Amino acid sequence: MRGIQGTSNKTYRQLMGNGLRYEIPKFQRDYTWDTEQWDDLWQDIKALMSNEDEEHYMGYLVLQTSNNKEFQIIDGQQRLTTMSILILSTLKCLNDLVDSNIDPESNQLRKNNLLNSYIGYIDPVTLISNNKLKLNRNSNDYYKQHLVLLKDLPLRNTNTSEKHMRECFNWYYDRIKKEYKTGEELAGFVDNIVDKLFFTVIEVTDQLNAFKVFETLNARGVQLSSSDLLKNHLFSVVDETQPHISEIEELENIWSKIVGKLGEQKFEDYLRYYWNSISKSVGKKNLFKTIKSSIKTKQEVFGLIRNLNDTADIFLAIQNPEDDLWRDKPEIQKALRELKLFQIRQTYSLFMSGYRNLTSEGFSKLTKTCSIISLRYNIIGGLNPNAQEDVYNAVALKIESQKKFSASDFQSIYVQDNSFENDFSTKEFKNTTRNHKIVKYLLAKIEIYEYNSEIDVDSDLFTIEHILPENADEEWGEFSFDEINRSRFRIGNLTLLEKKFNREAAQKSFAEKCKLFEKSQSKLTNSIPTKFSTWDEAKIATRQRMLAKHAKAIWKIQELSN
Repeated sequence: MRGIQGTSNKTYRQLMGNGLRYEIPKFQRDYTWDTEQWDDLWQDIKALMSNEDEEHYMGYLVLQTSNNKEFQIIDGQQRLTTMSILILSTLKCLNDLVDSNIDPESNQLRKNNLLNSYIGYIDPVTLISNNKLKLNRNSNDYYKQHLVLLKDLPLRNTNTSEKHMRECFNWYYDRIKKEYKTGEELAGFVDNIVDKLFFTVIEVTDQLNAFKVFETLNARGVQLSSSDLLKNHLFSVVDETQPHISEIEELENIWSKIVGKLGEQKFEDYLRYYWNSISKSVGKKNLFKTIKSSIKTKQEVFGLIRNLNDTADIFLAIQNPEDDLWRDKPEIQKALRELKLFQIRQTYSLFMSGYRNLTSEGFSKLTKTCSIISLRYNIIGGLNPNAQEDVYNAVALKIESQKKFSASDFQSIYVQDNSFENDFSTKEFKNTTRNHKIVKYLLAKIEIYEYNSEIDVDSDLFTIEHILPENADEEWGEFSFDEINRSRFRIGNLTLLEKKFNREAAQKSFAEKCKLFEKSQSKLTNSIPTKFSTWDEAKIATRQRMLAKHAKAIWKIQELSN
């Protein structure tokens, strides 16, 4: 690989020795590690300290240098930042001993030696720290002025990166303080891990543009995220134009806003959904390659990143029916609530395109159409969602270019009436939290359709009653063991019932349950005793066919039905 100066394995002690300095470039992401990563490292360190493991591999570090003294961290900043914070947490424990007058001279000496070896030098007059590690511009002031100086860490007016660093410091401090009580133990803890934690260090010269390192590593099998790759590509394109510093700062500001809104993990999903709202559908694996081939000029870079920023709020809002954006749009809010209940994500790209290009009325129709399709296709039909994504992408592109759509665009994924009615007539819902909510929704909609009686599905007043009890045995009614297994989770065996009556119903006979059903405020439920005098597998099938006919009329797009 052109520009590679060398590859070697180095311990943490070797990395931090001999006056070496490390800087995280300003375009790099903020500190994002949280409990899961902190705990993984802590468990590995505990194994080292108990001599279960002789050493622990910390992965790749990619460093750029022109003088072998000062290094830009291209990849590995999360691990190096965490190691620095962990050591600072240990120094805080030593500082506590000094403040408590426990062997103060020796513990102060230990603290100073460890500080100078692994963190940096603090001027005793100005208290300005000259650190071995310099973080990016969103993090370095907090690191330098609070963490390194072991001051109280402010809780207010901190950005996301600073919050993560504060929580990391406190997380390790609590565990180290509990585990190691004396100055000798604390110093021994650091002395041990710095020799047992090692990295594979890849050094590149300044002849190789740092922005290109990510792509080369990715091609060699080092797993890097689409957001890392995209960011470095965008900055590389702009960097090659020899931009004014204000252009790089503007790019960084917009990027930080996007990640601040979404978080690193959600950005990965957002990027694909956004791209598929304006372009032919592409999978996660080929996303970066596709974007890279399309975004080649500075103008295209700024156009993309500004659009990403503008649309990020829409991406978040379509996942949150309670967002202020829908406050005065009850029909849109209702459809989004249904799609959230159904856990449908395939519509995200389509909705981003729709919101950008349709009228409020048109967008409302789009969300309602997708809700009905999702109920028929996904929830009741259980069909393959891959075919849906292709259709939604085609409609998104049509909306992007023509600012309109029609119901017929969805014809191929609209389950026709006969199929939907048959699917509904045999559908089962196992007893899970999600299914419980879906069944409440279905029965409440049928209740208002058949009886014009509204049930609040979000209320805890009503729950789902299994008429044939979920745990029934062969002594319950006219059911064999096989019939119980076939029948207990069918929609025809489920009904709405007040929680107080449901508890009382339990394993009671059908006749005894009917006395409770007659008291229910749900007309769908209190009509059961008048329609059925006994309860068996055939009666369940009959009731479910009746419910299916109602469902066919409720969840219907007239233009698409036979």
